[in-house]
Amino acid sequence: MESNEQVAGREALIGARRVVVKIGSALLTNDGRGLDEAAIGGWVDQIAALHKSGVEVVLVSSGAVAAGMVRLGWQVRPSAVHELQAAAAVGQNGLTECYEGHFARHGLLTAQVLLTHDDLSNRKRYLNARSALRTLVGLRVVPVINENDTVVTDEIRFGDNDTLGALVANLLEADALVILTDQEGLFDADPRGNPEARLIGEGRADDPALAAVAGGSGALGRGGMATKIRAARLAARSGAVTAIAGGRQAEVLARLMAGERLGTLLYPDQAPIAARKRWLAGQLQVRGTLTLDAGAVKVLRGSGSSLLPVGVKAASGAFRRGDMVLCVDEAGERVAKGLVNYGIDDALRILGQPSHQIEALLGYMEAPELIHRDNLVVL
Repeated sequence: MESNEQVAGREALIGARRVVVKIGSALLTNDGRGLDEAAIGGWVDQIAALHKSGVEVVLVSSGAVAAGMVRLGWQVRPSAVHELQAAAAVGQNGLTECYEGHFARHGLLTAQVLLTHDDLSNRKRYLNARSALRTLVGLRVVPVINENDTVVTDEIRFGDNDTLGALVANLLEADALVILTDQEGLFDADPRGNPEARLIGEGRADDPALAAVAGGSGALGRGGMATKIRAARLAARSGAVTAIAGGRQAEVLARLMAGERLGTLLYPDQAPIAARKRWLAGQLQVRGTLTLDAGAVKVLRGSGSSLLPVGVKAASGAFRRGDMVLCVDEAGERVAKGLVNYGIDDALRILGQPSHQIEALLGYMEAPELIHRDNLVVL
């Protein structure tokens, strides 16, 4: 294979400016023999190089439970939730300290972020998580995200960090999700039992044939190739491509981001903006209605701008910040719909007002727009 080989379909990786990198337990813990600090240092070096080149990197890291098992002297991953919680609590400290020390060598700060499914299914907490992560990325801090295994229960867990990585990619509207694993990528058969198995270089994230070739999970983690395919489908909802590659390959991140044919690339059917707009357009449930004046209707239909409070004449419903609302003209005709930045009570206070008055009227300003153009689709 030629170095830095660039292939069709990988341009999205070459041009990616925000990337979520997920590293699995088997890699981080050297297949269960404690944290592999040397390997972690190598991935940190690669992330730091991307960071220096201007790429925003968010790290989703497994390993807390596996690291805690080693510290506790457990040979087999427990199945009881309380034992998994204990292992996570013991292992998370060491995992965080390891990352912090290695990133410090490059003068980079890290931030530990522990999430549960509730954090991303509850709309208010989802928006709070998004705001915090966007702020960290804007400050050039590297967020290190893991599932909060210490408090999570079976009913509210993501199930695996592949899924968490995909949801973080959606949350931050990342260009790409890179899943580093102990396999080279996705094969058309199990390579451990079939020497004729071939690596699948590229494919559509929603291709139903992919599920048929995905195997089970390993002993340390909860995810296998099936979870990685599901993660790719989730990431595709916001237009992100997903690369699945062997994390032990030399300079794997730099090579992937340079467009080299490495691992498996799963891509969405549409570009990021189109995919997000399609998702917005497909949302059937709306929590309220905004009535726009003629000027706002003309601007939205003509230039695709954000919706400012000054162009809104009335609001109704019981919507909260982040809910989907319908925008209509003064005759009641549908114009657009989108995710609103203010709840109904605050929206009523700022209707018809210029954006620079929002803070004076509310005592804070979440955003100058009532609906940002990235969260709005014209009907």
